[in-house]
Amino acid sequence: MGRARRARKIAQAAAYGGGMGVAGLGALGALGYGILRGEAMMARRIVGQPFEGAPSDSGTYGSGSGVPLQFLVLGDSTGVGMGADHPHQTIGATIASGVAAFSGRPVELTNVAVIGAESTGLDEQVERGLAAVPAPDVAVIMVGANDVTHRIDKSIAVRHLEMAVHCLREAGAEVVVGTCPDLGAIQPLPQPLRLLARRWSRDLAAAQTVAVVEAGGRAVSIGDLLSEAFSAEPHVMFSKDRFHPSPAGYARVAAALLPTVSAALDLFGEGRTPIQPNLRRGESVGPLAVAATRAVTQPGTEVAPAEVGGQARGAHGRWAVLLHRIRPAVPLPASGGTREVPADAPGSGPGTTGTAYALGEADPLRAGDSGDYGSSGDSDGRPSDGRAEDPVLR
Repeated sequence: MGRARRARKIAQAAAYGGGMGVAGLGALGALGYGILRGEAMMARRIVGQPFEGAPSDSGTYGSGSGVPLQFLVLGDSTGVGMGADHPHQTIGATIASGVAAFSGRPVELTNVAVIGAESTGLDEQVERGLAAVPAPDVAVIMVGANDVTHRIDKSIAVRHLEMAVHCLREAGAEVVVGTCPDLGAIQPLPQPLRLLARRWSRDLAAAQTVAVVEAGGRAVSIGDLLSEAFSAEPHVMFSKDRFHPSPAGYARVAAALLPTVSAALDLFGEGRTPIQPNLRRGESVGPLAVAATRAVTQPGTEVAPAEVGGQARGAHGRWAVLLHRIRPAVPLPASGGTREVPADAPGSGPGTTGTAYALGEADPLRAGDSGDYGSSGDSDGRPSDGRAEDPVLR
């Protein structure tokens, strides 16, 4: 069964309250989780000791005139900021500062995320968040890793996430979800734990994307956003426990989320003039489940609701738009500028994570892909070569 079909099946089970066994993988999944549990115990001896807590980042960011924008953060330890040294280094604080700069208004951040939280804990977080901020402007949810490691049935996890997004949308908030990270990218984890964790986390991320868009939110794939950087500079991108991101790692994740949060708040006029997907970058409109499948292999990819001919649904279900709002560029050693990455360079494409992101630079895209959504497999489906015509934050 392809990942697109698995994503649809998990999301349908979530919608109708069905279960799919242990993490939706049946007997093989149960055996795999037995291996996962044993090797996870080994991994705990490899990685550092967990932190006792995280800095509290709730507060006001930026300045300017006008009523502050109300920003909620929900989720697990990634949302909390475990591994950060100071409050301003968390994902929520970084996004709040960016939104304040773009909007010219202060941003009031309220963080209700909980260390170790699973998707089932989002119900309580939403309740606390809306009690503190009855009318949030935008909410960011970071969740999924603990659902994989704690053996939570995917359909149950997805159902609670979808309900959380729906409740926040009902309260008037724009909702952006950072989907489950690729746990197979954590280098200290041994094989076959890493291979199993990669498949399970990607399947969950695809199903999360389907559920989030169905509920009216936007999903951004986190995937293996940190894996290449971890290999190259583990002491820089990951914290001292070798598992949670460092401040630099959180900045990278926030950079992937900020363009989507800004677009959701209509800071760049997309509400008046919606952007058109750029086919040369692999952006397109297609069936939601297929878009979700492609997104999990391309970190930083946004999937959002779309219409075709004024209709939100087609023969294959809901329409969705897939966007690459950030593009990588490599700094020139001499001038400090940027240069294009050759299309055939190893690791080139919108999923590349080992380089900095620069505004309006050329796309290092791989040739030979038209951006068609006809495939529902696990391939990258990266776009053809072309030059970006838009800035990073569009």
